[in-house]
Amino acid sequence: MPSCPAFFVAAPASGQGKTTVVAALACLHTRSGRRVSVFKCGPDFLDPQIHAVASGRPCQNIDAWMCGDADFTWRLAEAARVSDLILIEGVMGLFDGSPPASELAARLGIPILAVIDAFGMSAGFGAIAYGLKNYRPGTPVAAAFANRLGSSWHAELVEKSLPPDIAWYGYLPRDIDGAMPERHLGLLPAAEIDDLVDRINRMATHLASTDAAKLPPAVSFADAKAPEIPPLLQGKTISVARDAAFCFLYPANIDCLERLGASLNYFSPLSDSGIPSCDALWFPGGYPELYAATLAANRNFQRGIRRHVEAGGPLLAECGGMMALFESMILADGQKFAMAGLLPGQVAMGKKLFGLGMQEARFPEGTLRGHAFHYSKAETPLEPLTISKHPDGGRGEAIYRRNRMTASYMHLYFPSNPKAVARLFLRDSISIG
Repeated sequence: MPSCPAFFVAAPASGQGKTTVVAALACLHTRSGRRVSVFKCGPDFLDPQIHAVASGRPCQNIDAWMCGDADFTWRLAEAARVSDLILIEGVMGLFDGSPPASELAARLGIPILAVIDAFGMSAGFGAIAYGLKNYRPGTPVAAAFANRLGSSWHAELVEKSLPPDIAWYGYLPRDIDGAMPERHLGLLPAAEIDDLVDRINRMATHLASTDAAKLPPAVSFADAKAPEIPPLLQGKTISVARDAAFCFLYPANIDCLERLGASLNYFSPLSDSGIPSCDALWFPGGYPELYAATLAANRNFQRGIRRHVEAGGPLLAECGGMMALFESMILADGQKFAMAGLLPGQVAMGKKLFGLGMQEARFPEGTLRGHAFHYSKAETPLEPLTISKHPDGGRGEAIYRRNRMTASYMHLYFPSNPKAVARLFLRDSISIG
C-alpha cells in the first residue's frame, strides 16, 4: 500500500481561510524541495487553480457522489506513490455536505487540521476546536491552526485554549496583502490575480516558523490503479476554449480526454480571430458576462462556431460556454450584447443563484454526473433534449441539442462515464457500442 504524509484541512464553515492556509502550506513545502499534491473536495474550479500555482502541480477534485469513491481512491494512491505530502482541502464546514469532510477524512484515515478564523476571540478558539473533534465520535481532528490573528500575544491566548488532545500548528496574522480576492462565484481565478505568487509566498513565509512547516504523520492509501480507458477518440482533435472568460476546467476532464486518445489544442475566444481546425469543440464554463462586449465584437469567432455546428461538428458547451451561444446576453446593469446565435433566446444575469448542486444527466450517449452553479437565467423557446436530476430526484438543468451541439448549465465530470464523453465529441456517436 502506498503511504505519504497527509493532512485533511477543514474548518467550521466557509470563509475561515482554508484555501489560503492550504496554498501557503503547499508553497512552503514545495519551497523546501518537497513534491506536494493537493486535492479539493467538491465541484470547485477556483480554489484548485490557486493550489496548482502554489504546488506547481494540477489540483484534483474529490467528491463521493460526482467523482465516485473508485475515482478519487486511485488518484490518491497515485499521488501517494510520487508525493512527499498530500493536502486535501474540505468544502464548506467540516460537517457540511453528504458525506461531510469529517466522514471522508475518517474513512480515509487522514488526520484533520482544523483552520479556525480567530479574529475577535481567544478562549472561544479552544471551544470551537473541541466541538469539531467531539461533535461526532471518531472525527480525526489532530491539530488546529488559527487564521487572522492580531499579534503573538493573541496567538498565546488562542494556543492555551486548546484541549491537550489537539495540537497547536500555528497561525497566520491578519494580512490584507496576503488575502485572496473574491467575486460572485468565489475567489478570483488564479490568472486574474496579478500578484498571486507574491501573496502565496508571503503567507508561506509566515508559516515557516510554525509547526505547519513539519510533515504530518504518514497515511497508508489503498493500492488502487487507474481504470483502463479505450482510446475511442484516437486521431481526433478537440479545440478547447481557454482564457479569462472560459476557465472552469477540471484537470481530470483534460486527463480523461487525453486518455481517450484525443489531441487537445487551446484557443482564446477573447483574442483569437476564429476557431482552429478541429474535429470537435469544447466550451467550458467561466465568466463570459465579464467579457460580453469583447465576445460580441469577435464576429469571426462567432461565424466560425456557427459554421462548425451547421456542418455537423460536435460542440460541448457548459454553463458559461452555453451562455456565449445564445442570441444575446443581458448583463445585470441592463446592457445587451449579441452572442453566437446558435441557441434561440437570451441569457440574463441576475443577483441571486438560479442553479446550484450536484446533478446527473441521461444523454442519448450515456449518463454523466456533474454540478451546476450559476447566477444567470436562460430564456429560450427551444425544447430541451433532456432534464438533469439532483441526487434526491429533483429537477435540475435543461440540456439542449442542435445537430451535434450539446449545451447546458451543467459542468460535467468526464471520468464519471468516459465512453459517453467520447460519444459527445464524435460526429457519429453510434459508432461506439
